[in-house]
Amino acid sequence: MIYSIYLQLLLACLFFFQRATCIDGGSDWYYQEAQSHPCQRPCLPGDVRTCYYRFSIEWYWAFSKACYDCPHTLSDCYRKDCVLAGGVERFITVVNRQMPGPSIEVCHGDKLEVEVENMMDDQTTSIHWHGHHQVKTPYMDGVPFITQCPISPNSVFRYTMQVTNPGTHFWHGHTGWQKSSGVFGPLVVRSAPSAEDSLLYDFDLSEHTIIINDWTRVTDMDKFQFFVQSNGNKSPEAIFVNGMGRYFNDSIPLTHTPLAVFTVQKGFRYRFRLINSGAHDCPVDLNIDGHPITAIASDGSDIEPVTVDSLVSYAGERWDFVLEATSPLNNYWMRFTGLQDCAEDFAKVHQVAVLHYKGVPEREPKDPVGYNIHSKAKLQLNPPNVALNQTGTLSVPALIASTRTQDPVLLHDPDMSVILSYDFNRAIHTMYAKHYLYGSNQVDPSFQPLTPQFNHVSFKMPHSPLLSQYSDVDPSIFCENHNLTDCNTTFCECLYVMEVPTNSNVELILIDIGEPFDANHPIHLHGYAFRVIGMDRLGESVDEELVRKLNREGRLVRNLENPPLKDTVTVPDGGYTIIRFHANNPGYWLFHCHIDFHMELGMNVVFKVGKDEEFPPVPDGFPKCGDYKNDNMKLNSYS
Repeated sequence: MIYSIYLQLLLACLFFFQRATCIDGGSDWYYQEAQSHPCQRPCLPGDVRTCYYRFSIEWYWAFSKACYDCPHTLSDCYRKDCVLAGGVERFITVVNRQMPGPSIEVCHGDKLEVEVENMMDDQTTSIHWHGHHQVKTPYMDGVPFITQCPISPNSVFRYTMQVTNPGTHFWHGHTGWQKSSGVFGPLVVRSAPSAEDSLLYDFDLSEHTIIINDWTRVTDMDKFQFFVQSNGNKSPEAIFVNGMGRYFNDSIPLTHTPLAVFTVQKGFRYRFRLINSGAHDCPVDLNIDGHPITAIASDGSDIEPVTVDSLVSYAGERWDFVLEATSPLNNYWMRFTGLQDCAEDFAKVHQVAVLHYKGVPEREPKDPVGYNIHSKAKLQLNPPNVALNQTGTLSVPALIASTRTQDPVLLHDPDMSVILSYDFNRAIHTMYAKHYLYGSNQVDPSFQPLTPQFNHVSFKMPHSPLLSQYSDVDPSIFCENHNLTDCNTTFCECLYVMEVPTNSNVELILIDIGEPFDANHPIHLHGYAFRVIGMDRLGESVDEELVRKLNREGRLVRNLENPPLKDTVTVPDGGYTIIRFHANNPGYWLFHCHIDFHMELGMNVVFKVGKDEEFPPVPDGFPKCGDYKNDNMKLNSYS
């Protein structure tokens, strides 16, 4: 028993932060660390804490006067409140004047309290804890008008939750364009290290969390309105790594702000945590010069290790991988290559960071930088738009969950099967175009943006939260109260809610019709992790009825042995992805595309899991919101 505790303490020290020093004090091990937060600590059995953070959300300015003479005086680039954003000024929204925002690092079992203060005068806000399942705390999920009222200007909302699922997650704004404007940051939940961990890696350091985001020179509100009201494009112009990076014209740097640097020591194995906080259709392919990548977890759930040459992540995904520092002492490029709307045919968006070995001067590598100039990966994990078992690729359903449990969704046929097909439909979104004035038939084709929809329906938000104020929701906006028979030819919009009985096994077949053009939709489910049991591309486009026919005939390939658990997954364009989850977490849970443009245009569905009486009670004093219509109000008359 004593040996076991001693071993756990030693492992905790070994896996702790890079600046920590583990000291043998006779019978005790302890650490020395310049902590940024008391909950950022080695995770030990029985050490459970309440972790309090305060977030102040405010308007701000990228590359502001806080940056002084950056980049000409390099030290100025690291000044407090200097948000680099590639060295291009623009309006941004930030938390505590940081981008990324504060990193939350806690231990499994902790109680997390985050007090969010809205310092913006003209916008509401909210924070979603992406990957955290909010078991017994569905009111803290952070989705305006689904689980809570948005946080009003000059108001404070305290999110309180028990940390129930470990892994690499992140938090981000779930209101309007705030995530794409800078409201995001890591949420890392560690467990006490095990002997199995020590077989995979030597260090799990805070400094090796990588959060990437795509970025535009103008605000996403400007970008979006230009797209839906005129003929603007959707492509971002940059990718940032931990808020750092440059703008490039292919191989030519247009700005000269600092790059992110990740330091390792030769001979050790390091766990890296990659978070994709992108907002656009810009999957990012990570390739590290001279180093293979060994993926060990995705979206907070462990997988059997797989070693690949490159790893693709989509908006909302997280991947943990091990890097073995066994190459010659040097500095190496970590290359982040944008795909889809960031690809060669569009904007050639890419970024680099530096992998620095201790023992040599920290400097930028001499190898050339440019869009996709490195050698092609022999094995790419999680590629976009590939057929099953395509040579040189490894898709998600081929991965194996490392924890073998008796999962009911794998042992039994589903109790509920749902097919959700989607595409960019030619239906005119009535919020952005009046069909009788400037609809698709009246304007030039370049002014005809298509509408991404689930089952030809755009999601309409209620005016009061479904979870906390269901009785205040207008029943006429639910899809069940609409005539949806002509949605293939006319625009349909309603509150799309699917009812799921508690403890049922649910299978979703997601179909990307793929007719107008190649694209990828990273689909995220709140409140759950799901098994990814199937994925295939059948062609450049696919007919929904063909997939239904193949499913009836049992010809859709399913992996039911021990498929991986995720909460965000892509669907091949012209193909399908099949997921399953066990509905044991009552609440209203959003299911949506994680590309901001698509979500704003209504590519959402809500799963109502369980009955109202199965939901946890509404917290005392929980904010209320909604319409005010008082037809009986009388005004005093004055003579």
